[in-house]
Amino acid sequence: MATVPAEYALALAAVLFALGLTGVLVRRNMIYVLMSIEVMLNAAGLAFIAAGYRWAEPDGQVMFVFILTLAAAEVSVALAVIFRFFHRTGTLDLDKVGSLKG
Repeated sequence: MATVPAEYALALAAVLFALGLTGVLVRRNMIYVLMSIEVMLNAAGLAFIAAGYRWAEPDGQVMFVFILTLAAAEVSVALAVIFRFFHRTGTLDLDKVGSLKG
């Protein structure tokens, strides 16, 4: 059974992280920014898995489970905040966040 070298997985993680970072910096819609953050978290998880495979340690898989848990909590809180923001302002534009007071 052929395996993927760890360097390829790390390169893929770097590309995914760069794409997620680009989405966070370029997009103004809250949902797209949230999805970009999720891509970045999954890229970090992939990097942990690849590093754990490279050194034959289970620590990478443990960190990936931790990242998945953190991502699930982050999505639930962020979607609640976005939902509340949308009901208050009627838009998902990040530039309108500065207009909130109190």
